[in-house]
Amino acid sequence: MIVTPLYAGLLALWYLVLSLRVVNGRGKGISLGDGGDAELLRRIRGHANFAEYVPLILILMGLLELGHFSLWVVHALGLSLLIARLLHGYALSFTTHFKFGRMAGAGLTFLVLLVAGLLCTYQGISAYLLLSVNVH
Repeated sequence: MIVTPLYAGLLALWYLVLSLRVVNGRGKGISLGDGGDAELLRRIRGHANFAEYVPLILILMGLLELGHFSLWVVHALGLSLLIARLLHGYALSFTTHFKFGRMAGAGLTFLVLLVAGLLCTYQGISAYLLLSVNVH
């Protein structure tokens, strides 16, 4: 694999930034939860939302790459995911009024998840059909 690790690494660095934003927000003496602090809640959700979507999409990308899918398609998915998560994470963890970033980031993340899921399904069905033809 040559493409997926690039995006996994870049996304890991962004995840570290989001993690540090949460840690810094806890400097107010809040060790668990958000303590009713709206800013800390936004930071926590930006961090958690990343953790909810990115791992699955990276796995899907890796499967596509391992299955010898077009590297250009995998690059397109990775770049789109990176842009989506930067927009969404910035909107939630660094601002309070960047609605475009939140909406565009979420929408683009869903699109990448949909496309990667469909492509993996296609790849799986194609491989199965090819295998079943070669067995008979």
